[in-house]
Amino acid sequence: MQNVVASPSVRAKARRMSIDLHVLADRLGRTQLTMDDLNPQETVEQPVQNYRQYWDIDHQQFGSVEAVKTSKFDRVAAANLTAANAVIPQVTHHDEVDVSHVERLRAQFKQEASVRGVKLNTLPFFVKALAVALKKYPKFNASLSADGTTLYLKDAVHIGIAVDTEFGLMVPVIRHADQKGLWQLAAEIVDLATRAKARKLGPDEMGGASMTITNLGGIGGTAFSPIVNPPEVAILGITRMQQRPVWNGESFVATPMVPLDLSYDHRVINGALAARFLSEYARSLADLRLLMV
Repeated sequence: MQNVVASPSVRAKARRMSIDLHVLADRLGRTQLTMDDLNPQETVEQPVQNYRQYWDIDHQQFGSVEAVKTSKFDRVAAANLTAANAVIPQVTHHDEVDVSHVERLRAQFKQEASVRGVKLNTLPFFVKALAVALKKYPKFNASLSADGTTLYLKDAVHIGIAVDTEFGLMVPVIRHADQKGLWQLAAEIVDLATRAKARKLGPDEMGGASMTITNLGGIGGTAFSPIVNPPEVAILGITRMQQRPVWNGESFVATPMVPLDLSYDHRVINGALAARFLSEYARSLADLRLLMV
């Protein structure tokens, strides 16, 4: 049995709480223990309890108000987002991608898309590129156990698509996205989004995503920091395409550029890996031949 390194105050509190420090050290996989290890939830929950005083006020003293009860859907989503933001040390890496090739291919396939009855927007390309990137960078296609001691690396590639509905944000999942072509992805995205807005998704069409894409391109914005959706370890945000002057070596050329925002769990992914991942992702969209390799 290894010796446990702990201060006298930690040992005293452990005795009061009837906690065996050796058992705790074995469970955590280390020998040095602090006060936070005795009450792991206290570091997350106690500050929340203390801060509630700032919300618990009489708003009517400042003017008339209307009290509207939040829906159960909103409360569940709020609890999940609060937990994710409190527990996960999140970092957001920003980049942008030249989508000239994507736009040319969309224009080339415009007539075929009409015949197929499929809307070929940029999202299927983003999904396909992400599926390819997840195969190249398996650490992004992973989940960390609740206690942080085990990383589960996944073989299947499932991409979540955040859909804005009147009931709140829903995330249907495209299964095995790496095995599907652009036409199939485009059709599935429309189908899932339509049924999400009508609340007609089955339970097997939600959850279990490798990673989620949240696309604000149709609304606007130049950048944002999406919150990682556990048990995923990263999420990709996309905002509106803009024509910007880009130097091609001889002159500035108007180029369609799309901002990318990658938030990730820093316990699993470091900054250098995130930068390489997003750079590779952008490179494959800028040269679509890389998606075929």
